[in-house]
Amino acid sequence: MEKTAPEVSVVIPVYNEEESLPGLFERLLPVMEELDRSWEVVFVNDGSRDRSLALLLDCVDKHPGTVKVVDFNGNFGQHMAIMAGFAISKGNAIVTMDADLQNPPEEIPRLLEEMDRGHDVVGTIRSTCCEPTAGGWWT
Repeated sequence: MEKTAPEVSVVIPVYNEEESLPGLFERLLPVMEELDRSWEVVFVNDGSRDRSLALLLDCVDKHPGTVKVVDFNGNFGQHMAIMAGFAISKGNAIVTMDADLQNPPEEIPRLLEEMDRGHDVVGTIRSTCCEPTAGGWWT
């Protein structure tokens, strides 16, 4: 019996994100579980040298069937990691985000709502910046 493809795939490249992964799991997975559609998360470990891979594999064990990991044997860059995630994603819609939480997982439902309205591509722009302004450096 063939399993039905998920409606949504989230692709996340990971490189040395040991510090941010627990927070990412804590925020992303509840958002996905609350979606009114099927989903998968594809993490691509881009040759991390910290404990990122171990944390990702632990997440797979806790969420079998919905969380996947691709493990590169070296660091090939964010673009290649995203493309590898696209290659194994099964979802009709694909969302990409960074593992360091600069993209809030809580925005995923809004992105999907816009896609449901007929948009083929939906993007976001950070409206506030968390870094000091140039004036802040000089005062």
